[in-house]
This record gives sequence, structure tokens and C-alpha cells, in this order.
Amino acid sequence: MNSGTLLIVAQWLLGLFVLLLIIGLISVVVMYVVDKTQTKHTIRRNFPVVGRFRYIFENLGEFFRQYFFAMDREEMPFNRAQRSWVYRAAKNADRTLAFGSTRDLTKSGTIIFANAPYPRQTEEKTQPQPVRIGPHCEHPYEPVSYFHISGMSYGSLSPVAVRALSKGAKLAGCWMNTGEGGLSPYHLEGECDIVFQIGTAKYGVRNQDGTLNELRLKELGEHKLIKMFELKLSQGAKPGKGGILPALKVNKEIAEIRGIPEGKDSISPNRHPEIKTDDDLLDMLDKIRGITGKPTGIKFVMGDPSWIDELIQAIQRRGIESAPDFITLDSADGGTGASPQPLMDYVGLKLSESLPLLVDKLIAAGLKERIRVIASGKMISPADVAWAIAIGADFVVSARGFMFSIGCIQAMQCNKNTCPTGVTTHDKKLQKGLDPEEKSVRVANYHKYLEYGVNIIAHSCGVSDPRQLNRRHGRIVTHTGDSVSLAERYPPQAPR
Repeated sequence: MNSGTLLIVAQWLLGLFVLLLIIGLISVVVMYVVDKTQTKHTIRRNFPVVGRFRYIFENLGEFFRQYFFAMDREEMPFNRAQRSWVYRAAKNADRTLAFGSTRDLTKSGTIIFANAPYPRQTEEKTQPQPVRIGPHCEHPYEPVSYFHISGMSYGSLSPVAVRALSKGAKLAGCWMNTGEGGLSPYHLEGECDIVFQIGTAKYGVRNQDGTLNELRLKELGEHKLIKMFELKLSQGAKPGKGGILPALKVNKEIAEIRGIPEGKDSISPNRHPEIKTDDDLLDMLDKIRGITGKPTGIKFVMGDPSWIDELIQAIQRRGIESAPDFITLDSADGGTGASPQPLMDYVGLKLSESLPLLVDKLIAAGLKERIRVIASGKMISPADVAWAIAIGADFVVSARGFMFSIGCIQAMQCNKNTCPTGVTTHDKKLQKGLDPEEKSVRVANYHKYLEYGVNIIAHSCGVSDPRQLNRRHGRIVTHTGDSVSLAERYPPQAPR
């Protein structure tokens, strides 16, 4: 390249630089005028142009905190240590640690397990036995695994995410709950066991007026992959509020599956309009169970514990056959795609308080074997699951744990259709990053190593099967920094 050509290139670049500089200066002047004349934003009016950086930093703040400033055990709702364990398990990477625990073992409420002097050896491990759900049903269900995929709707999740979870559930041998958004073809692709959730809007089984479509329900009951039906009363992250799916996520396919208009907000009623009393609830369960022939239960987050006493009284008055076949108990710190902050932050009981209450009330009423208890809400690690089983849960379900296993990074954008990992977005460009075949293996790995971790805890406590864990095997740290046995904190009940 000769000097003349170099001179022309240099002049061209200089001209481009000057042009960009002029455009930049004009843009600054325009922004200055706009900021000084607008009246909606105080910071921008008082500090034109410069004040705009506040909003940029505010949006970037959560990412900087997550990756640079927050300690491993500080972040909410899930800290880096929790997420990292799930990622390593899903990738079948090394899950061991060195030097010492970073967990604060003196904090009030911390759960620890009481190891036995003579722990079980690996060869003493026993195979888990199936647990029957719905003994009075025409088609009872007997799952072997105690850890399963909680309700996540297609719509809240992307099609590739649902496909990955379905295929992964089949590999893992666990069930997958549809969430309240209805049954999509992506749920069925993996041919895993399905729990069909009926929300307050009855998506997927609704008539135009929102009432239950019994013919459609019967069709679903005849589907071989659908093993149970779950009637959702409330959800941990938004008790007293129905599901919320923003209009920008309600595309043609989702609208058809749910039976609602395309392009409009999908907002479920606060409750099932036809269920006003405990007898109404039991009538509805009998109807669904009678139409489908399959186990039917309820999902709720506990508020006033006395309601459980009233429900038990209604069951005892009507007969044990009328009881829900299972209760999925959600926690006030459960997750969701979208929820009003007052409900997410201030309403409902956490599982740590509500699970012992529910289990003890069922035992005292002689209903614990009739009504299976499924624990839900922020249960993503072996210790979480082991604690729930020791308290008395028959099964544990997780949503966000499995979301992490397929790549979720806790970007907190589930309600914006901008999820960078493709898990909760319907943007085709963002979905391309999520390979269902690859991620399905990670789902199965996460399930495998979570149950393996629970086995490690169980063997350390001196039992050969996690289902043998009870409250004597766990302890809880009190306000003094010392611990007491869970059996002392929650004394075991005997049937009255």
C-alpha cells in the first residue's frame, strides 16, 4: 500500500471520526433539552444527561453484585454456593470442596444432621420402595423417586426449556408437573410421567366461561403419561393471587393451549369461583378423581394453620375416601414468573414452619398414610430434601433447581421475555442457546446427584434409605447458637 492510499484512508477515518463526534455532540444537546424540559424524572431534570447513568447502573447493579461483590453465601434468593452446587451436579463435575465450610453454622434456624457413631456402608444401601398415591383410585400411582420437577407452565417457560425438562425427567425417572398453563406437546415429547395441574383459570380444561370442561378432563385422564391431577389453590410466591403471564408472552400457540385470547395478559382468578367452602373443595376433588380415575390432590401455601383442622374435620365427616390423595405444600419463599411484591415478600408461611404443622396435624388425625405430603419451595440441595423427608414429607419437588440445571443464571428477568439463557423467553434468538438434548442430560444428572447426596446424609445418620430419616436425625440451631433435635423442636405426634 503506497503513501497516497494511506493518506486517503487516514483522511477517510478522520472524516468518520469528526462525523461521529458531531453526531455525539448533537445527541448530547438533544438529551440535555429533553431532560431539562420533561417533568417525570427528577434526577434527569436536575442533572441532565449525566442523570441517565443512574438507570444504567441500576439495571447493571444486580449483575455486578452477583458476579463481583456478593459473597458466596450472601445473595438472594439463591446464593452462589447453592447455584454452583447445582451447576456442578448437572454437569457431572467435581462436587467436593477443600479447606472448610463457608456456611455459618451458628445462625439461628440453621439445619444440621446428627451423624451416627457407626454409619451405614455403601453396600448396605437399600433400594427405595414405591410409595402409593391414591389407594382408592381406579389408577393409583406408585413412584419410586422422592424428588421431582415442580409446576412450571409452558408460557412462563420456553418450548425448548419444557422439552429439555421432559426428556430429562424421563432419563431421571421422576415426574414433571405441567404448572397451571395446560398440557403442551413439549411436555409429552420426553414421555415422562406427568402431573397435570388445574389452576384457578383451568387452562387446558376450561370452557369459554372459565368453568371446568369435563369432556376435556376425561380425555386427559385417559392419557397414559398423565399420572395425577393437582388442583392449585394458591402458590407460595403469590398466595391469594392467580397466575400472571404478560401479554407479550401469550402467542398463538400458548393461547390455543390455554383457551384464551392471543396477545392479552393471562391473569388467573384469585381462587376457583365454584369453591367457597371445604365441602366445595372436596366435591371438586371427588369430581376430578371420578372423571379421570387417577390420584387427585391440592396445592397451597399455608396461611392460618387452623384451616387445616377445619379441612380435616370435613374429611372425617365425609369419610376417608373423600380426602385429597396428596397435598403439595408450597413455601412463602417459593418462586414464580411474575408476582406483586407485597405478596411475594409478606404473605404466607415458610415451609420450615408449615411443613411440621401439616405433617403433625395429619398424623394426629390418622390421615398421614392416606394423604401423601409433597414439599415444595426453594428445595434445591440434598440437605433441603433430607430435612423435608426427616420432617415427614413423602416427596419433594423443585422448580428453580431444575431451571438452574438447564442453564438459568438467576438473571431475574422471567417476567420480561428477555431471559438471556432461553429458559423463560419466547424470543427465538435467545432460545437458540438452549439445546434440549444437551440440557436433558444435565436435568438427569442433577436429579441423580441430588438423590446421591441425600443418600450420603442418610448413611451418615445411620440409615440405609433416605425414607428412614426422621426428626431424631436432624437438629436446628437456636438463638443461643446451640442446636436442639428436630424431635425436640417438633415433638412427634401419635394418632388420636
